[in-house]
Amino acid sequence: MAVEANGGRPWNLRESYLFDRVTIAEIQRAAREGIYDIRGFGAKRPLPHFDDLLFLGASISRYPLEGYRERCATDVVLGTRFARKPLELKIPVTIAGMSFGALSAPAKEALGRGATEVGTSTTTGDGGMTDEEREHSETLVYQLLPSRYGMSPDDLRRADAIEVVVGQGAKPGGGGMLLGHKISDRVAEMRDLPKGIDQRSASRHPDWTGPDDLEIKIHELREITDWEKPVFVKVGATRTYYDVQLAVKAGADVIVVDGMQGGTAATQDVFIEHVGIPTLPAVRLAVDALTELGMHRQVQLIVSGGIRSGADVAKALALGADAVSIGTAALIAMGDNSPEYEDAYRRIGSSAGYYDDWQAGRDPVGISTQDDELAARFDPVVGGRKIANYLRVLTLETQTLARACGKSHVHNLEPEDLVALTVEAAAMARVPLAGTSWVPGWEQP
Repeated sequence: MAVEANGGRPWNLRESYLFDRVTIAEIQRAAREGIYDIRGFGAKRPLPHFDDLLFLGASISRYPLEGYRERCATDVVLGTRFARKPLELKIPVTIAGMSFGALSAPAKEALGRGATEVGTSTTTGDGGMTDEEREHSETLVYQLLPSRYGMSPDDLRRADAIEVVVGQGAKPGGGGMLLGHKISDRVAEMRDLPKGIDQRSASRHPDWTGPDDLEIKIHELREITDWEKPVFVKVGATRTYYDVQLAVKAGADVIVVDGMQGGTAATQDVFIEHVGIPTLPAVRLAVDALTELGMHRQVQLIVSGGIRSGADVAKALALGADAVSIGTAALIAMGDNSPEYEDAYRRIGSSAGYYDDWQAGRDPVGISTQDDELAARFDPVVGGRKIANYLRVLTLETQTLARACGKSHVHNLEPEDLVALTVEAAAMARVPLAGTSWVPGWEQP
């Protein structure tokens, strides 16, 4: 039996689809350790995404704009419904909530530096507001989560907007977790927790159980902040249509919808891969909900979960979003999973490009850690510059695509500018299959 040309294995061996080597390894790990796997990095299974859409560039029926000569604006205003001081951002790309505790203090500082340099916002995440983040973030959104860790009325007033987190794309319906080895003295003090003890935050807010209670909570937040701050409501994409409508009814200024490709939250692998819906259909469901209420563009929509390039940004905007938010991509831009640290990743049993154990606190780059020695490796000034550069590239790419479609503002992109490559993407995004006028699941006029 010939074996040499097949890595030393017989040619007639065939891997099972259901029980492939990854599945076998996970079963063996579960049997050995007796606990589910925890990780970050979002869903790793192939899912319909923005890559399944293409833009229809202008030619004769529409004229393109000249790149670098004709203006294509990128500004966006968030929170125009009730807030006296809505957020005025220069670009439609924001930084998602990632907590101090999950990330190191230098990493949080870098996110603030980078966002400020290009005129956009960053978000606190769970666990309260650090002075470094507030000092270096010109526009800072304060997250209010079920845990209430570090929640302070004074910090609510110091923030520029408040984001009530109902759910996240990586774990809609599930609470967060912060393992004990990342609960340092400072994290413990900020969150009023015992040092070194694993903490799991609640999956729902302790003081409300439905949309009527959410309306009361939003009103309380407005009273605390003198009706100045926009109030966002963030949901993990599941029953998106109804969740968005109920959040609007409760009084939200801005809706944040996080698809299941959202990946900065470390949680159970089974949760990441089997709960929620992809970002692509979530955008259209959210837009449908806002449109039916007559609130599309009056209540702004931010979409997150798997945003990587200016093409993703432009497609989300074309489907009706007002802005997008990035998390995993921001960590990578700062240096996470950098080949420069390949040897260090291998020493902890991983490899550059594969490292997803952000909850472990052993990040050799110094981003997702509370180890002082590791965190000291990360330069927040350099990290901030990298974030700013990345955000500029996302913006330039978005403008390039908008100009190619003849648009003088990125918000003028529309579903008519898109076609789909697959039947699934066409049905989810509700745009025609390329080369046809067919939108699967929808009657033709």
